[in-house]
Amino acid sequence: MQDGANGENEEATGVVPLSLDPDRADADYAKARAKGRVVTVSFTDTDPDGDGAEASELQAFLEREHLFVAHYDEVLSALVDNRFSSDPRTTMTPEQREKLPPVIEELRLLSESLLSRDPPDHTRLRKLIQPSFSPRVMEVMRPRIQKITDDLLDMAERAAEARGESAPERRMDLISAFAYPMPVAVISDMLGIPLEDRGQVKQWTENLMKADRRRGGLDDETIAGLNRFSSYLRDLFAKKRGRGAEDMITELLAAEEAGDKLSEDEVLTTVFLLYLAGHVTTVNLIGNGAFALFQHPTELAKVKADPGGRAKGVVEETLRYWGPVDFIAGRIAKQDMELAGTHIPKGEPVMVGLASANRDAARFPDPDRFDVTREGAERHVAFGKGIHLCVGAPLARVEGQIAFETLFRRFPAMRLAVPPEEVRWSKSFLRGLVELPVLF
Repeated sequence: MQDGANGENEEATGVVPLSLDPDRADADYAKARAKGRVVTVSFTDTDPDGDGAEASELQAFLEREHLFVAHYDEVLSALVDNRFSSDPRTTMTPEQREKLPPVIEELRLLSESLLSRDPPDHTRLRKLIQPSFSPRVMEVMRPRIQKITDDLLDMAERAAEARGESAPERRMDLISAFAYPMPVAVISDMLGIPLEDRGQVKQWTENLMKADRRRGGLDDETIAGLNRFSSYLRDLFAKKRGRGAEDMITELLAAEEAGDKLSEDEVLTTVFLLYLAGHVTTVNLIGNGAFALFQHPTELAKVKADPGGRAKGVVEETLRYWGPVDFIAGRIAKQDMELAGTHIPKGEPVMVGLASANRDAARFPDPDRFDVTREGAERHVAFGKGIHLCVGAPLARVEGQIAFETLFRRFPAMRLAVPPEEVRWSKSFLRGLVELPVLF
């Protein structure tokens, strides 16, 4: 649909067209904010990245109209308002639940993770999982994350040398060579996945990424891979149970709060979630931040002059400017309610615009400017707020800080290998790059 058609559709129907293309999305969010605080939106992209299956859940989602929370204050309110549920079944009758299509076991477990639980179940699970992601634990992890980072960049240097390339004209895809394998290696290390199994686990985690994009359209190979990953983890749990090893799986198996413990299914669900949600967040954080820096030479010069001192600012401003997740799609009104004067009937799903809130000028002056020294950038809502604040946020922050500090300390001449317009974004509500070719 062309821009002119978008404008005509908005004028005729009052519905704001949104694009999954990040090159257009932020301008669309600005139009939504200009129209109101809670507005009706629809998507102009009806063939997102993935399998393109017409029956897919994502496809069906894109073809509907949605209530969209556009401004920072209302987004914050929606994220902490207990009148909204994260469980799509919360307002369904028993008869409606019975009519839900069957879901394979591994995806059923994912659907019952922290992301889609309400109190008191959510409270119980979070209390048992949260200690593994405390800021103190993350600081202890720093040397291990640093080693993984250096090892990956050493590999990129060796690969370039083997191709006969030398600095500063060596080439790499920053996504596939670094931003993708780094968080997978970190979480595998934290969980205690044996080194000899990590190649296979990496393949299974790629199946999890595919599963999240293709709910309702999984092929037999993907289902078989998920089954093998699940069986592998259950066998690993049995080996680790009671062994006293210092890794997260062992800690989760032994976690106890007021006599309560995680079931094996809950540990499995948590491990799946860590690979899926934790991985995507960090890949997009690193790729998006590097791409933003390459397009803003003044900010890049600040980082090169003081990589360690500026790394935190890069992380927080990237999360605000090009956060890994554009919106939360499924907050369900548990009762008839109003938000910013808009009536929301019981059972109505609401989209919470994280990326839109992070460009709200009422909270962030000059919001379309990328500024690694911005005061208050950490007030972004990229990780959500309230009880569903991303449990892995401390880990993503530490990974991002180490990544940016190390990249620009080791490779100060790093730059784009192609014109910016040739860098491809993934067309999804997860904002990330398909690849990022660089010279270093």
